[in-house]
Amino acid sequence: MKLRVRAIALAVTLFLSTSAFLAPKVLAQETATDTTKRKVKTKIVPEFPQLARQLKVAGKVKIEATISPDGRVTSTKVVGGSPLLVSSALDAIKKWRFESASKESTEIIEFDFN
Repeated sequence: MKLRVRAIALAVTLFLSTSAFLAPKVLAQETATDTTKRKVKTKIVPEFPQLARQLKVAGKVKIEATISPDGRVTSTKVVGGSPLLVSSALDAIKKWRFESASKESTEIIEFDFN
């Protein structure tokens, strides 16, 4: 069992170290920084993934979100963050609702997982 846990930890470490060369990434969770131009009406706080917690992975995740005129998130793009934290942040941001606007906009949202 210990060997299996070590093998998983090694695989995650290798994955994380190689992902740094692919794109600059940051980690994130509990609270989101308000770097948005449109006001957020409804925020969903992402859950801290159990594997990330076990491996003591923390940090920020930055996501570029495209927001429709009615305030719904229509698409997302990961700008940075640990792959162990990204899916939780994406799940949360897709549930966010913004104020209505006359046209589509793009916002960078940052989640801080600590």
